[in-house]
Amino acid sequence: MINRKYRAYCLDLDGTVYRGIEAVEEAANFVERLQQKGIEPFFITNNASMTQQQLKDKMAGFGITAKKERIMSSAIAAAKYIKRWYPGRSVYMIGSDGLDQALRQEGLERVEEQAGIVLMGIDRNITYDKLATACLEIRKGAVFLSTNQDLAFPSEKGLLPGNGAFTALVAASTDVDPVFIGKPEIHMLEAIQHESGFEKSEMVMIGDNYDTDIQAGIRFGIDTIHVNTGVTPMETVLKKKQPPSFAIENLGFWEV
Repeated sequence: MINRKYRAYCLDLDGTVYRGIEAVEEAANFVERLQQKGIEPFFITNNASMTQQQLKDKMAGFGITAKKERIMSSAIAAAKYIKRWYPGRSVYMIGSDGLDQALRQEGLERVEEQAGIVLMGIDRNITYDKLATACLEIRKGAVFLSTNQDLAFPSEKGLLPGNGAFTALVAASTDVDPVFIGKPEIHMLEAIQHESGFEKSEMVMIGDNYDTDIQAGIRFGIDTIHVNTGVTPMETVLKKKQPPSFAIENLGFWEV
């Protein structure tokens, strides 16, 4: 058992807390052990399509109690990023309910033209017209943001096009590279620190995917815990030039 104490435990969701439609049992127990000690973890996901309430309800279905305000998706982080760094700018959005609600929560104005920001998230009803509008607005000078660079995501049918694929299309057409908000970028962790006031030494990022979760923590300068319950196998992680601070089979091996 590893015994190292933090104040802000930042857990990835898919592959770490749950896998698709089933919970990772050791992670669910870990969250419960934290809460018994009076520590509410943060839940961090690149998924920009679901609202905080939908993610809270999904975890509740696995017996995990999450506080809504402790759920940080790339959609929520994108809205906070715009409000903080581009106050007063209107947004042309391509995305789903999660992104729309995140913008509303931060009081940001959505427009269909003359936008200050173009923000892209996964949109399963994507059309040529939506992509064309995004390109035209960026060419007119709008700042280009995207929730994440995931080129594909898993489904029961196989791998489907992700937001990163559509973002790459707009970037190629306009010759403008976007600012990505989701992991491995640091913006979600930075938003948590900015709003909660933790020192970096008090924070830890926990995840199953080295290239997103662990890289986000390393880039932000906080400790990282890799769990062998999802994307990146333990043996691959241990060979990396920048290994995580800790690599464990699952969160049952972490003492709270």
